[in-house]
Amino acid sequence: QQVRNQVGRHLYPVHRLDKPTSGVLVFALNSGAARSLAKSFARRQVHKTYLAVVRGYIAEAGEVDYALSDTEGDHSKSRSAVTRYLRLETAELPVAVGRYATARYSLVQVMPATGRMHQIRRHLRHLRHPVINDRHYGDNKHNRFFTEALGCRRLLLAATEIRFPHPRSREPARLTAGIDPDFS
Repeated sequence: QQVRNQVGRHLYPVHRLDKPTSGVLVFALNSGAARSLAKSFARRQVHKTYLAVVRGYIAEAGEVDYALSDTEGDHSKSRSAVTRYLRLETAELPVAVGRYATARYSLVQVMPATGRMHQIRRHLRHLRHPVINDRHYGDNKHNRFFTEALGCRRLLLAATEIRFPHPRSREPARLTAGIDPDFS
């Protein structure tokens, strides 16, 4: 509604994010463009890139191919879900969080190939590297450390880039978003 008020016309949401996730959103200005973009998503012609800070040292690169349901716990309706990732950096803090003497974290570039509900957050938790400050799928001890000691209260997951064929020209389109100071 806020963006609709800013541009002064009806918009069609095409790429949404979980409420605590920041970054790129995509809106179409008309129903035809929305349909075209929806077809691009269905044909997997849309490429999304996220940044996440996760607990622990995740492998340098990998792929999670783990089916997810849209309603957690209902595995009878699971659908294919694939997420690729690349570790960009690691950090070790001389602070005991949990049972270890130091706290380790990784900055990860994440590229979901599919778009299931909470897919990135659920896949990273599946790998035992939950996203920091994820209230639902995260590690409460590390979440508390980031909130209390570092003053960071936000989910450390951001949609930084989305690429897709333009709905009218079919030329490659690329939208990017920076990260906010809390994430930095």
